[in-house]
Amino acid sequence: MCKSEIKNILAISLIGLAICGAAHAEELTIGALLPLTGPAAPIGIEQQNGVQFAIDQYNESGGLNGTPVKVAFDDSQGKPDQGVLAFNRMTDLENVPAMLTAFSSISLAIAPLGERREVLIINPAAQSDSLANASKYLINTIPLVGDEAHVLADYASENIGKSAAIIYENGSAGVSGRDSFKQFFEAAGGAVIADEPVEFGQTNYRATLLKIAAAKPDFVYIAITQSQVAMADQVGQIPGFPLGIGNTFSSPFFGHPSTEGWYQTGIQSGFPKDDLVAKFNERFGTEEMGFFAREYYNATNMIIRIAQHLLDNGSELTGKAMRDAVFEIGTFNSDIANLSITTNTASRPVEILQYQGDERVVIATGNVAN
Repeated sequence: MCKSEIKNILAISLIGLAICGAAHAEELTIGALLPLTGPAAPIGIEQQNGVQFAIDQYNESGGLNGTPVKVAFDDSQGKPDQGVLAFNRMTDLENVPAMLTAFSSISLAIAPLGERREVLIINPAAQSDSLANASKYLINTIPLVGDEAHVLADYASENIGKSAAIIYENGSAGVSGRDSFKQFFEAAGGAVIADEPVEFGQTNYRATLLKIAAAKPDFVYIAITQSQVAMADQVGQIPGFPLGIGNTFSSPFFGHPSTEGWYQTGIQSGFPKDDLVAKFNERFGTEEMGFFAREYYNATNMIIRIAQHLLDNGSELTGKAMRDAVFEIGTFNSDIANLSITTNTASRPVEILQYQGDERVVIATGNVAN
């Protein structure tokens, strides 16, 4: 074989390698670590639907420079140890540079792993105050429980009453809720006269509810992340149970006769425009695109935007590059939310809503700045 032939073969080989390398560089698999079985599965499925919908819509429009984006789902079961195992599976087998997470205990368990493995972790739902500084690779797209508790405590002290009881889930998010609300409510001149813990996965709350009712507070602040429907049903069995208030993860309390007049804070969250909500409902057989579906839809699009930004600038899709790009871009505006990220937690408005018949009526709005 002559030298010119060898050169031609080498040139063709190098071109082929370059093409393969370019294609590989534009491939993106997003991890999604969600509670798909167990007590929190209804929330996890809603989150999964939001992620899948974002992936489907983006790929229908052409994908990432012509390459479809992929998603790797894994089940945390709502348990930190299973979350760690799932994190390792996704990073070892799927080599994901970015991952969506759910629930405070799982997010806190994987946060140091994300930093060690340089995997960007986006949290669109968990709210424990400990998440603020859990890892430089963990980005929270919603305010944390302390931010909501501050807004709610000030409003409750001025408009609802001066004595409160607390029911809290004995986990990271619940304990953060209890501590933050107590701190801000007492600073506003209120007094917490009783507090009772419950366990994650618990469904019988009668003994706890009776203790709270016996304390006769002006209202009860409830910080639980699941089984709200079971609690609402049992509240209805106790005559004269005090008014309830809570934050974003109190949303499932809405719509029950026993919770009429209750209050909650809610992170301001919009809806996709055009016919996307109708498409979502048809795709998943739902009646509405709920809060968690919208937030995970938005966070998935945020990761895709970060990836496109890196490719446009000739950068590789690594977890470190994606994490740096979050702060380089800084502002992520969409129909769902306008996110300003200068710290590891986004700044967003918080609304106070009251349950009035078949509506949650916005009665005040507070801005949370980080």
